Amino acid sequence: MRIIVAHTSPDMDAITSVWLIKKFLPGWDKAQVQFVPAGEAIGRTPEAGLSFKDPVERMGRNQVIHVDTGLGPLDHHQTLSDKVCAASLTFDYVIKEMNENLPEMGKEKLEALDRIVRVVVQVDHFKEVFWGEPTADYHEFSIVGILDGLKLEKPDSDQFYVDYVCQALDALLHEFENRVWAEKEIKENGTKFDTRFGKGIAFETVNDSVIKLSQKMGYVVVLRKDPRKGYVRIKARPDNSNKGINLTLAYEKLSKMDPEATWFLHVSKKMLLNGTVKNPKMKPTKLKLSDIIEVLRSI
Repeated sequence: MRIIVAHTSPDMDAITSVWLIKKFLPGWDKAQVQFVPAGEAIGRTPEAGLSFKDPVERMGRNQVIHVDTGLGPLDHHQTLSDKVCAASLTFDYVIKEMNENLPEMGKEKLEALDRIVRVVVQVDHFKEVFWGEPTADYHEFSIVGILDGLKLEKPDSDQFYVDYVCQALDALLHEFENRVWAEKEIKENGTKFDTRFGKGIAFETVNDSVIKLSQKMGYVVVLRKDPRKGYVRIKARPDNSNKGINLTLAYEKLSKMDPEATWFLHVSKKMLLNGTVKNPKMKPTKLKLSDIIEVLRSI
């Protein structure tokens, strides 16, 4: 049997370590997770772990890995460095063990994993107090905030915390991959154009993350056309400094250019949709990306 040992009431560091092992370490996807009081180990004294170099310990017929406890290779509590945590040690170990399979992972996924682990390092050393607007309510919507709430909602449910957060990390990995991909799209494939409201950018991509990320980067109008389904999304920044942005004229012009397509203008006048997974009955436009860009330039 393969066993991963973490401390009771596991935090993001311990759970991320478990997730990395179960998801990426070959042969460990079905490993059982056990819990010990923080700092302790099973089958040995914690101090004995200081002499270990291989995270995998043989205990009878079992293979055991301790994470964030037991003072072994994947426990960081013997160092004062705030650049290291159990998850970062586990990540380095897993990547090393993947070896020949590493190229199959792809650069975007590897970069996404590295970013996730870097955030966990910050959280484990309480560096979130230095994040932008650290007292803002939206921080409570993070996995860290949810995990803290789960411990109040379902006390002493260690396996539940691990299962819940691991599933959330699966989803976050997709989100981070999309972000890395979106950054590349914006840098290499975005078509930049000017509008009277400010700078705009357009894409022909299946990655919807380019819209929100472009807005965060300061683009006032963002256009995305899905090359597979033909769907079009046009969004303007919703901030107060751009109250004058109104996509009504674009809606009217595009509706006249392609009357057979389904166009939806949001009540805010800052979002114009043509086709959406939320409403499969909408008919996508036949207009080219360049045609829509010219309309946005002209309004």
